Amino acid sequence: MRATAVRHKHLKLDQKKIDFAKRYFGVHSEQEAIDRALSLLVEERQLVVAMGPLKGNLKGDRRPWPYR
Repeated sequence: MRATAVRHKHLKLDQKKIDFAKRYFGVHSEQEAIDRALSLLVEERQLVVAMGPLKGNLKGDRRPWPYR
């Protein structure tokens, strides 16, 4: 397994989005909310890639791939 690289970043972010993420994930820390949101994005991408072989094999499937 790879070691996680942690870097200090100074970013300008929308506070409303951070507050929403804190409430959504039920955390108190802005850093944890952002980390969980990014992890969720990575997991979603892994699912889309894993489901790639099913593309076009689902009956009645007329939506463009990947689903949005």
